[in-house]
Amino acid sequence: MRILVTGGAGFIGSNFIFYMLEKHPEDEIFCYDLLTYAGNINTLATLINEKKIVFIKGDIADRDAVFSLFERYSFDTIVNFAAETHVDRSITKPGLFIQTNVIGTQVLLDASRQFGVKRFHQVSTDEVYGDLPLNRKDLFFIEETPIHTSSPYSASKAAADLLVLSYFRTYKLPVSISRCSNNYGPYQFPEKLIPLVISRASNEQTIPVYGKGENVRDWLYVEDHCSAIDSIIRNGRVGEVYNIGGNNEKTNLEVVSSILTALGKPLRLISYVTDRPGHDMRYAIDATKIFNELNWYPSIKYEDGIKKTIQWYLDNKEWWQNILDGEYKKYYEQMYMHR
Repeated sequence: MRILVTGGAGFIGSNFIFYMLEKHPEDEIFCYDLLTYAGNINTLATLINEKKIVFIKGDIADRDAVFSLFERYSFDTIVNFAAETHVDRSITKPGLFIQTNVIGTQVLLDASRQFGVKRFHQVSTDEVYGDLPLNRKDLFFIEETPIHTSSPYSASKAAADLLVLSYFRTYKLPVSISRCSNNYGPYQFPEKLIPLVISRASNEQTIPVYGKGENVRDWLYVEDHCSAIDSIIRNGRVGEVYNIGGNNEKTNLEVVSSILTALGKPLRLISYVTDRPGHDMRYAIDATKIFNELNWYPSIKYEDGIKKTIQWYLDNKEWWQNILDGEYKKYYEQMYMHR
């Protein structure tokens, strides 16, 4: 297949490219990324230099650029990772999320329709379902759970999902959607919880934890997410939504504490800060559909995945230190220093 990976210089997109090159060396991989703050070209530098992938810098919301790209390369499959994803940023700059996550998706859909793409896959999030109460461990998100968003970020992703499904019904565009639980692993931008804890704890800095740290997330190692998407684009039914989960529910405080313990750092580094507005309490995925239809199951337990993740960040300090020395440092101070 000739596959276009949008947002491929970001966390999950770059891991997906690495995964596909290993599992399907016969495929042609193209990466399209605007290289905003969270897109790191250094992650893909070796692949680009060795001509294992084709990299094109561009904005998915730039209609002329996208249509020119599709006309030039005749892609078989589109996997759309390109998105603004950080909830805190969506609270301060919601318009940016609408532009990228909604308008950008619509541009990609129009191009896919005009140029006869065989599969358009939208990478979404479990956050479109809203949240679940902490005291109802029996409740899980299923694909039919009504959309009930809590932040401009999740609202923008839900809008994109609805657009994707409308293009299937109205235009018969062959689409699929995956809604995944929280990912962790190599190359994740340091604003996210796990790399934030690792990077700050490594430098004996305080760890900001929202509220009481009781919010629950279902954690999935990023390579498992990549394998699930691979299964969907090859064997999943068109017009369908597939939930992807890791069956690893942890409170934020449990995640932070486990990393500090693994690093041999004191729990006194934890600093509780004012909670985020509209903070979802619990996410929990029921992934029965993808289990039954595609025989996909997560293969990496949290205990193993977090060890691998911690070790990667310790072995690749230069990668994240270069980020922390730049613009992100100003952002961190803006978001947390006065809470």
